[in-house]
Amino acid sequence: MLKYLTPLLIITIVYASEPISPIPLERGVHIKKALLGKELFFDTMLSKDSSTACVSCHDVSSGGADARVVSEGFEGKKGNIQAPTVFNAKYNFKQFWNGRANNLLEQADGPINNPAEHNMNPKSIEERLNASAKYKQKFQEVYGTSKIEYQQALEAIVEFENALTTPNSRFDKFLRNELQLTSQEQEGYTIFKQLGCITCHNGVNIGANSFQKMGTFIEYNSNTSYPDRAEITKNSEHKNVFKVPTLRNITLTAPYFHDGSVKTLKEAVQVMSKYNLGQQISEEEADKIVLFLETLKGEKPFVMDMF
Repeated sequence: MLKYLTPLLIITIVYASEPISPIPLERGVHIKKALLGKELFFDTMLSKDSSTACVSCHDVSSGGADARVVSEGFEGKKGNIQAPTVFNAKYNFKQFWNGRANNLLEQADGPINNPAEHNMNPKSIEERLNASAKYKQKFQEVYGTSKIEYQQALEAIVEFENALTTPNSRFDKFLRNELQLTSQEQEGYTIFKQLGCITCHNGVNIGANSFQKMGTFIEYNSNTSYPDRAEITKNSEHKNVFKVPTLRNITLTAPYFHDGSVKTLKEAVQVMSKYNLGQQISEEEADKIVLFLETLKGEKPFVMDMF
């Protein structure tokens, strides 16, 4: 029966006894299109003043996020929220912190047209790409067309993003019974579940599959304003509600939270325990949870070593 199911569904069934599932090993990526998207992802030509590329805010040489509290784009303009990781974004149920994009295609379109980021538009993108002999040849090879269209560029970028998965973390291998965690890592995972962290951080992406309020038990930064879920729904009850971030590769994606206010993973664990779980955990408990979280670092995406 399993042969008739998708790889992701098979993973869900096989690991149903665990709230977390390993990243599927199947790549399922159009390599030539992904490599074209990789080139576009790194190209500042896609911004009006040629200062900004997708990689400017999503450092794929590290954790796929931005080490700055907020990113900078066109003419040095600053963003209004911390840039999340692009790694494993294909598993997100929505894109952006407030879920305003339903998929990666919509997400890729956003920064390109944002005046504070790339400050471009479809027509300008097409003009620049069609004026490039290099891209004319590459799009011809991938799409078999002599005229480059904006939608094709977006599709290529998305295919590259689809290839940015980080499988085979130590925890994934543990789930597949390929290795054992240390006793302290295992204790950290147990505490993670007992405290209730697992309620929001579960599934293949260990999060990124629901919206939750930041500050469930104690109000969090009520005097500040970020593009939260309320901006989309116009529902005041959705103030400070955001997409739950993935915990994969979390050791590489500091600073933490939508406001980038926390620099260390241990502090992030302590803050979340206080504000969202209503519990003051011990230093030892926090340290053990961090040890567990360190097992979530996966392999570098295979496409990064391809040209």
